[in-house]
Amino acid sequence: MRAAVVRTFGGPEVVEVVDAELPEPAARQVRIKVAAAALNPVDAGVRSGVFGGAGKSIGLGWDVAGTVDAVGVASAWSVGDEVVALDYGMVKPLGTHAEYVVVDTDAVALAPASVDAVHAATLPLNALTAVQALDLLALSPGQSLLVTGGAGAVGGYAVQLAARRGVKVSALVREQDEAFVRSLGGARFAGGAETFDAVLDAAVLGPQALALVRDGGVYAGVIPQAQPASERGVRTEAVEVSADGARLAELVRAVDAGELTLRVAGTFSLADAAAAHARLAEGGLRGRLVLVP
Repeated sequence: MRAAVVRTFGGPEVVEVVDAELPEPAARQVRIKVAAAALNPVDAGVRSGVFGGAGKSIGLGWDVAGTVDAVGVASAWSVGDEVVALDYGMVKPLGTHAEYVVVDTDAVALAPASVDAVHAATLPLNALTAVQALDLLALSPGQSLLVTGGAGAVGGYAVQLAARRGVKVSALVREQDEAFVRSLGGARFAGGAETFDAVLDAAVLGPQALALVRDGGVYAGVIPQAQPASERGVRTEAVEVSADGARLAELVRAVDAGELTLRVAGTFSLADAAAAHARLAEGGLRGRLVLVP
């Protein structure tokens, strides 16, 4: 099969599409024929060496939408199932930017029935990050939450999911994104002296975001173990996303109920993976780029 990898660190130009051995599922694993796989900022971090792995061939890609084409023993899935999954891992030989990927059976959920594979591929990593960050915050209905980067991929999901929980949601976004945030159930925070019961810092502002949490509130970041130090009695956390097929299935049901908005910024063929990385590096995207083998 063909797969996107990096064998040296650097810019988009180091991304290679190479021939790789077709992976075989072990017990409690499935192999998915990839229909679509999102490109995320974490992939750019892997490519540039942020997570280490020098001297190795490292696969790229965490999100996948596709069709189960082989199963190991004790798998809950059947060949032909249309699914989505999160393939967690910073430094791994192969990722989802490939023609096939093997994942653990409990990382998998049935794909949304209401959207195509390209849109479905934008769900697992970012929506699981958002919902698991909200779990860390543990807010009750009526409490206030500020989401930094509320028009981004993680932030947009967080605004919708928090609003569904009855939380009063504001988002730190540019003025031109105000209408979009309102469509998700939030309000634009334009600055000022207001503070919030919690901040979900999807824009990675760090101390700037922490300053917007009320005394005794809670802060959640999206980079593991990189949250700012606690101050003023504020509890600080950082989410480390984990594969969770049951939780992913809940998010799929929310998509099919029209409660989550999936956004695709553009598509690239797997062969053009380096070009997709170059477009990601330019910034200014709303939604995710998706690779389509």
